[in-house]
Amino acid sequence: MLGEVDRRVVLLVVTLTSFLTPFASSSFNIALPSISKEFSLDAITMSWASLAYLLAAAMFLVPFGRLADIKGRRRVFLYGTISFTISSMLLGIYPTALTIIWLRALQGVSSAMIFGTGVAILVSVTPSREKGAILGINAATVYVGLSIGPFIGGLITETLGWRSILFVTAGIGAVAVLFMVWRLKGEWREAVGESFDLRGALVYSLMLLSIMYGFSLIPLTSSIIPILLGLAAGGVFVWVEARAEHPVLDINLFRSNRAFTFSNLAALINFSATYAVTFLISLYLQYIKGLDPEQAGLVLIASPIVQAIFSPIAGKLSDRMEPTKVAAIGMAITMFGLIPFVFLNEQTNVLIVVASLVALGFGLSVFSSPNTNAIMSSVEKRLYGVASSTLGTMRLTGQMLSLGITMIIFAVFIGRVEVVPEVYSALTGSINIAFIVFSGLCLVGILASLVSSRES
Repeated sequence: MLGEVDRRVVLLVVTLTSFLTPFASSSFNIALPSISKEFSLDAITMSWASLAYLLAAAMFLVPFGRLADIKGRRRVFLYGTISFTISSMLLGIYPTALTIIWLRALQGVSSAMIFGTGVAILVSVTPSREKGAILGINAATVYVGLSIGPFIGGLITETLGWRSILFVTAGIGAVAVLFMVWRLKGEWREAVGESFDLRGALVYSLMLLSIMYGFSLIPLTSSIIPILLGLAAGGVFVWVEARAEHPVLDINLFRSNRAFTFSNLAALINFSATYAVTFLISLYLQYIKGLDPEQAGLVLIASPIVQAIFSPIAGKLSDRMEPTKVAAIGMAITMFGLIPFVFLNEQTNVLIVVASLVALGFGLSVFSSPNTNAIMSSVEKRLYGVASSTLGTMRLTGQMLSLGITMIIFAVFIGRVEVVPEVYSALTGSINIAFIVFSGLCLVGILASLVSSRES
């Protein structure tokens, strides 16, 4: 058992990297228009600069989580942070239309190494009675990174140029690496001696690549083929894993562990229902209400600020109550935060939007860390890396689904036309329909959380 000082060092290092990755991603996205202008990137290349990151992270999350359980979580965590730092520096030093995509993919792989181990290490050194509180602090750090990333990124881009964002990111990564080498001692590998299922890892990665690439093509009809191929690969993956001595992802976890299965399902639904909110409300505020980007950003920051404040409190609450029940309450509050958006129109007061975003942020904070606590508490220590990585995969898949649902609705009700005043009515209607779908998803998510609570 590690001492109190060691736990504080672990919390410091893991929260620093938990801030690093969302901050880097959100600040980079703000800089994309400037990058596109400098290198004359077309829309497809620019979208791949973001998509490459998501695809690579999703493909490697579970394999690296399993590898960390076997070879050592600190080792994979350290190598991932080093790789993320180097790729960020290279993006600033040697950007071209091609290297931007490949280095963003490398950042995604590096993020998978961080996502799949950071939370697992935190849980490994934390007593059961304190897991929720520590996970709440970690979740708050993620939300802080997401909320200040666009603001800091925009400020740096305007004053020092977009390359400076990458140098700042690399600097934060270098500090995290120094702390790991200097103070983060010991190793965590409860699955030591077990073999790594390379065949299962390859099939899994190809499955996620195909499915998520298909999601990225929605609503085009060409999206159907990669999604179907991915689903077929999923069947092959289940067959392979059922016969593997030490599978990269133990399918029995989903068959026999109801808390693990339904808590992950709840996470998938939660991200599917909420990730596109910022995109949709940003469109509403700028096109329908006539706000400029800076004003819209100030409105949208309401949700992540509330999440950062209340996540640690919700985490502590999940140490005293059944975490799945707390998560179900959080999902319900999230749904009530989304419902007012169903009725948005030209006359809606911006204060109502702010109030709804506050409710949404509160609901997400009450859901997130308790749901993570439920997932991590439902498995034995040797599977912490896999559990953390599976949750990360649910997050990324949910994000892609959320955008995919939005794009389908836009394609049906607006079509491929420029957003001009003549289509504002159709835009508002599409936003209303999207939030009807997202509210319905939350209702299913409440049921998933409640079903998982019966496991206890």
